[in-house]
Amino acid sequence: MTGPTSDASFSALAHGWVYRLADARTSCRAYDDRPVPDEAIRYALECARLAPSACNRQPWRWAVVRKPELRRRLIHEGFLPGLGLAWAESAPVLCVLGMVRDLLTHRVGAGISGVDYPWVDVGIVGEHFVLAATELGLGTCWIGWIRPRVVRRLVGWPYRVRPVAILTIGYPATGHTPLPPSQRRRPLNEQVIWL
Repeated sequence: MTGPTSDASFSALAHGWVYRLADARTSCRAYDDRPVPDEAIRYALECARLAPSACNRQPWRWAVVRKPELRRRLIHEGFLPGLGLAWAESAPVLCVLGMVRDLLTHRVGAGISGVDYPWVDVGIVGEHFVLAATELGLGTCWIGWIRPRVVRRLVGWPYRVRPVAILTIGYPATGHTPLPPSQRRRPLNEQVIWL
């Protein structure tokens, strides 16, 4: 079943800046050695800060890791084995995304509704971050294959902050041009029902 607009109408809308930005964001797994300016990371973090969250609890925390030795330790000690993530060493910056769970909103609310709100919130804030980085010509990649306790210890977070993902960030290496998401995602008619 088709949706309320024709393919031609959608095609005209698909030239909007949000669509173009979403289609430009790919998982970058090769970076060049140019340093990422502090202003660029600050911009992406500021865009992320504006993300909505359940009851405005803003459960996210960030650790921006630039120091080479700490980046190396996060990759070698904080990643789980088996997926071949050595490419992450080429990223000049690792951004650790963590979550603080609030008793009322995240435990009680989730128990009543069955929706684990902080995970939703962290997904939204992380995507704000990677889209802002993409806007600046930076590449990013989400890595959830981590050892949260090890990562927490390495970045010095207290127990109440749970590491959720590490995002690599840097300028994509020359020749790193994966197919855009529009060519790799399932079509809408496999994902959406119109009622």
